[in-house]
Amino acid sequence: MVYYSDDELVIRNMVPGDDQVFTDEELAQGWHADIEKYRMRLRHQEEGKCVSLTAEYRGQPAGYINIYRTPSEEGNPFVGHDWPEIIDFGVLQKYQRKGIGSRLMDAAERIAGEWADTVCLGVGLHNGYGSAQRMYVKRGYIPDGSGVWYNGKPCTPYDTIYTNDDDLILYLSKKLHE
Repeated sequence: MVYYSDDELVIRNMVPGDDQVFTDEELAQGWHADIEKYRMRLRHQEEGKCVSLTAEYRGQPAGYINIYRTPSEEGNPFVGHDWPEIIDFGVLQKYQRKGIGSRLMDAAERIAGEWADTVCLGVGLHNGYGSAQRMYVKRGYIPDGSGVWYNGKPCTPYDTIYTNDDDLILYLSKKLHE
């Protein structure tokens, strides 16, 4: 299914083959990459648990985003809510600053809005997530109030965190409609 299309950009469902492209491209740019992550998203999409989107820029897979019908993991303050969760959103470095991330978020929020009035997500706190952090704030996402989480658990006041890795997360939500 196609969710957006113009002369340069198409946003469509992720398909087999995208998994290898994203894995190879992420490894080439120095990101942590695991093809199994993408294969899992494809399986979950096939099972109806999520919608996985690929952005194609000038015919090449350039970015991805996944929208789960409900929060998918324990260790998340939104478990138990019937809110869709945006998980694993990225745009390959060579395609950044072209509006691809915003278009992916537009499509993800439209899909989430068909399921609920609120959408949620978690964002890492290291500077590799800086552009995503800024985008979420500009789009109206607000912290849920549970503070920072690490390895699926909320940090207590004055906790010592020894690493600022992908597991140090702030959770946010956005009201899509009343």
